[in-house]
Amino acid sequence: MSGGSAELGRLSEEFWQWRTATRPDSYDDVTRVERPAGLLCDWSPDTIARRRRALAGFTRRHGEVKVDAEPVAQQVDAVLLGSALARVHWELDLLREWRRNPCFYLDQALVPLYNLLLQPLPWPGTRGREIVALLGHVPEVLEQARHNLTGHAAGPFARYALRLLDSADEALGTAMTALEPVLPASGAEGLAAATGAARRALVDFREWLREYLPTFTAPVGVGPDAFRYFLHRVALLPYSTRQLRDMGRQEYARTATAELVLRRRYRDVPEPPLLADTARQVERQRMDEREVRAFLRRSGIIDLPEDLRRYHNAPMPAHLEPLTWLGVPHYIASARRPGDDALRYLRPPRADLPYFQRVEAYDPRVGVVHEGVHAWQSALSWRHADPLRRHYYDSAANEGIAFHTEELVLQAGLFDDAPASALFVVNAMRLRALRVEIDIGLATSELSLEQAAARLAEQVPMDPGTAWEEAAFFAGHPGQGLSYLTGKLQIHSLLADAAQHQGEAFRLDSFMGRLWREGNVPLALQRWELLGDRSQLDAAEERGGDLDASAVGLAEAAER
Repeated sequence: MSGGSAELGRLSEEFWQWRTATRPDSYDDVTRVERPAGLLCDWSPDTIARRRRALAGFTRRHGEVKVDAEPVAQQVDAVLLGSALARVHWELDLLREWRRNPCFYLDQALVPLYNLLLQPLPWPGTRGREIVALLGHVPEVLEQARHNLTGHAAGPFARYALRLLDSADEALGTAMTALEPVLPASGAEGLAAATGAARRALVDFREWLREYLPTFTAPVGVGPDAFRYFLHRVALLPYSTRQLRDMGRQEYARTATAELVLRRRYRDVPEPPLLADTARQVERQRMDEREVRAFLRRSGIIDLPEDLRRYHNAPMPAHLEPLTWLGVPHYIASARRPGDDALRYLRPPRADLPYFQRVEAYDPRVGVVHEGVHAWQSALSWRHADPLRRHYYDSAANEGIAFHTEELVLQAGLFDDAPASALFVVNAMRLRALRVEIDIGLATSELSLEQAAARLAEQVPMDPGTAWEEAAFFAGHPGQGLSYLTGKLQIHSLLADAAQHQGEAFRLDSFMGRLWREGNVPLALQRWELLGDRSQLDAAEERGGDLDASAVGLAEAAER
């Protein structure tokens, strides 16, 4: 190993240890992080200043690493680390959720607790103490929120936080009451007192938000320049905002047409009945999960290793159900436990379930070919021989792989026996196309949260609750909504070019196996490494090359 590669390896290891301890918590399941035991989040001004200094040090050292003469794989790793550093700068100084978004602090205060509750029983003997410590830390996190948000928060984010806080303290109390019998007596010691303190802190935060709401005048959108920084320096996307809009609109028209044709074709087919109960859905999903894996193999799409972990459903625990507003109820495990089966917790089948949950209540295969793909792809990436490629960078590759697989299995005939499921998959394709327009509109302040939620509810259509969740999440995480479609389209392009380049030697299952293993790597870099084609990376660098100075200026202006 050359000096440059060795230094890159040391720097990457140090950075990811630091990043694991400092990365914000989030509603999203793909981005979840498992922190060192006993670590409590800290968003005090002194800590944020230390993080900026640490980031500056990592960035300086990264600029000193020389890998230009190394093989492409090492050069890709260097760009990967640069992308990860750019994401931290984006979070701290451009997106600035810690300054602008009260919902951010609900995530930091309660999602670490939620992540522990997602883990299946039996728990380690220390779990009760960990839960009590996290509950006890809630008041401090929300006090930091008051300090950081004052004079900087955006009113629409605060109004959405108030919607969540309306019943948050009651939900936490209900969950912890249900949890107490699950814990051993020694583990439950202090639980009631810590829960009470956390509930009071949530109520106090709610009243503080109501009082200060008129002063929260910051815009929801990060603005065009900051958004461009994310697109080209973090996600390494080669497309302009205008190109992304055009891609979304074209895909929306294509999938809307496909849906119209399918609805006419199946107009006389009755809607399938919901599964009888949760036990039946869990049993059916386990059979379907095996069948989907076999279908992927038979169809030549991908041959998953037999020892790769499973993706299963499980009944929703009583101690988890009141808190599902904090995140997708999906235990995806982590790189520290890559063999753990992934679990999706279920509510009982009923007609009024939200958009995604309802379809799984009559055909669990629909969930398997998206959430199951996330579970399998992440486990494959966690096995990667290169430690740098076991970490999450940006969602375009991860979500693109899951979205691409949905379309592949639809084309290959998985849902030929299930018209309603095929229709849902095509409708969800239209949703992912619409998300591009929503994402860009929110980031550039062309759409309000209310307008975005209304468009989702009307145009998909979807239930108002899910529409509001989507709009608020995408507003707080610009670039996430468009990641599904952009990733899928990049994969389409990469696959077509690889097939032409390799000719008779091309095998779809080999291509997909490599794609999934490299699933944490932005697709512009996968193209460079697989085909020797830097065109997408060069386009991203060209579009993002002038953004450092403007991004720094934006951060300084925002702080003033």
